[in-house]
Amino acid sequence: MAEVIKMPKMSDTMTEGVLAKWHKKVGDKIKSGDVLAEVETDKATMDMESYWDGTLLYVGVEEGQAVPVDALMAIVGKEGEDYKALLEAESGAQKSESPKEEAPKAEDKKEEAPAQGGGLSEEELAAKGITVIRMPLLSDTMTEGVIAEWHKKVGDKVKDDDVLADVETDKATMEVMGYATGTLLHIGVQKGEAAKVNGIIAIVGPEGTDVSGILAGGSAPAAPKSESKETESPKSEKSESSKEEAAPAAVANSNGGRIIASPLAKKIAKEKGIDLAQVAGSAEGGRIIKKDVENFTPAAKSESAKTESPKETAASAPAIPTYVGEEKYTEKPVSQMRKVIAKRLGESLFTAPHFYLTISIDMDNAMAARTQINTVAPVKVSFNDIVIKAVAVALKKHPAVNSSWGGDKIRFNEHTNIGVAMAVEDGLLVPVVRFADGKSLSHISAEVKEYGAKAKAKKLQPSDWEGSTFTVSNLGMFGIDEFTSIINSPDGAILSVGAIQAIPVVKNGAVVPGNVMKLTLGCDHRVVDGATGAAFLQTLKQLLEAPVTLLA
Repeated sequence: MAEVIKMPKMSDTMTEGVLAKWHKKVGDKIKSGDVLAEVETDKATMDMESYWDGTLLYVGVEEGQAVPVDALMAIVGKEGEDYKALLEAESGAQKSESPKEEAPKAEDKKEEAPAQGGGLSEEELAAKGITVIRMPLLSDTMTEGVIAEWHKKVGDKVKDDDVLADVETDKATMEVMGYATGTLLHIGVQKGEAAKVNGIIAIVGPEGTDVSGILAGGSAPAAPKSESKETESPKSEKSESSKEEAAPAAVANSNGGRIIASPLAKKIAKEKGIDLAQVAGSAEGGRIIKKDVENFTPAAKSESAKTESPKETAASAPAIPTYVGEEKYTEKPVSQMRKVIAKRLGESLFTAPHFYLTISIDMDNAMAARTQINTVAPVKVSFNDIVIKAVAVALKKHPAVNSSWGGDKIRFNEHTNIGVAMAVEDGLLVPVVRFADGKSLSHISAEVKEYGAKAKAKKLQPSDWEGSTFTVSNLGMFGIDEFTSIINSPDGAILSVGAIQAIPVVKNGAVVPGNVMKLTLGCDHRVVDGATGAAFLQTLKQLLEAPVTLLA
């Protein structure tokens, strides 16, 4: 009897998976344990195995298509077995379950439309050597990608291991390979334009193939066009702003009773007391612009000024110099990274109730310890490395701070993965130092330095920034005394580290020079209470003021 293969739930947060690649095609014999396909989840790309023996009778999902968990993907049975009734029954069951599952069905119908417009499905096109290349999902938060550079142009020969383009995601710039051999027939997204995940970016196939039918099927992504329209708007606004003086405005005039002058020319004329009727316009149609007014010299007025009596000149008010400025601005399209930063930090700030606790740390012992450590350490240890180590050790003693909100449950993490906020050209990245409590200061220092180099080169991978349980953000190197940070979801807290200040402090009843650093803990009040956060900061203070305990 034929069996239905559904999209499995491969992680606790998975709601749908993207069919990255089929390893079997209709008609192939399969055995239990065979890898049928590769599925991109919200965390990773994983193999989907078969639990049945038989023949692959039906494939209902194309490569690159997103499929909800428990949705039908394929049917396995005996060779030649009729599976139509099972397919119809499954389709009817999904419709009756909930309206939510009708959306994938509607998408399936839309996916069938190219077969009508283009005449062939992507599966059939692949059999003819034609490959439709779509925007891949390159990170768990990616919804669209911007083509940073094309390495091939239409008409070029390509191999399956050639890099076709560089794609800018919300995290980094990554290479996209076509996994196809043939001629590049079509480029659907130009350099600098954005394409939604799974949108068509190129087509590869035999030279001379007509791809108009494929594109007419409606599978080309609409995102790049709308994006380009959006980016055109700022350009037009910019040009209007920069050419303000050339924009004509009608005022009372000399051409048949009307004067044509730009708003800026009119403003300058009013400030200088110049009659525009006496000014000759140099622009098209006799329009008066800025330079006409600035270069105008009223001859009659200058002669009459000579005849003024000394008394009248002395009695007149002192002249105020006129300064004429020009208002202008530039607008740039928002980068993928900045879009995601805005979305995620906005969601965190307006969803998680934040509160902040600040404590002062005596850093005299930490400074002395760091000097000694760096005389023997293989790599230079920074104060930030010491803070990361101390935070990881303190979290082990305060698991409530090392937690995250899950709606109907709270997750208390038993491991300490510390996210380290790093500023890059386009925004902010947070690579993760995993199991930091068990690593030496030298190990942490080397790892952070490696992440910093990768971040600046835009070479960080999704595995580098996923899985943090707590985040440290340090602006002390910029001379910032103290500040507050927005929690990096799904973490339950974030630590803001300020600069070490040389200030007078009281020790043993006497005022002496001291070195003080302020730490501010930002907490999600859904999982961390005030007393809990304060106890964590007290432990952190003890560790930093007696850094030898970090080496025990």
